[in-house]
Amino acid sequence: MAPPEPTAEGPEAHIRAYKAVLSRVLETRPSGARQRLADALGKHRSFVTQITSPGYSTPIPQKHLATIFSVCHFSPAERDGFMAAYQLAHPGRRRIGDATRRTRHLTLLVPDLGADNAAFDKAVSEFVSRIAGLMKKNDDV
Repeated sequence: MAPPEPTAEGPEAHIRAYKAVLSRVLETRPSGARQRLADALGKHRSFVTQITSPGYSTPIPQKHLATIFSVCHFSPAERDGFMAAYQLAHPGRRRIGDATRRTRHLTLLVPDLGADNAAFDKAVSEFVSRIAGLMKKNDDV
């Protein structure tokens, strides 16, 4: 899927282009895809709205790309179109290949901590990221 042609030059136009690709992908997925994405990212649905709506200029952080590709199940053509626009929007980033590393979504049953749920979710997410980082370092050795 080719990225839409930007109507104006500059990073904002390219950000809108890759967000349009992501938005189209999410529209074709089953109900609840946005919530699953929010859960996988450890964020609120409002964050998903900001990173998927071409109307917001908020760029998608590179660290979230692998999770987005995994949860949203991009086709190869959709991924190629998204990445073409992403690279145009963020030309200084050279480690984009790392973002396409396969990941999987894991659901856990954990205690409801009320007001502390967000802090707990963030701590678990950071722990898993650190463990994955250690595993990657060992693969490189």
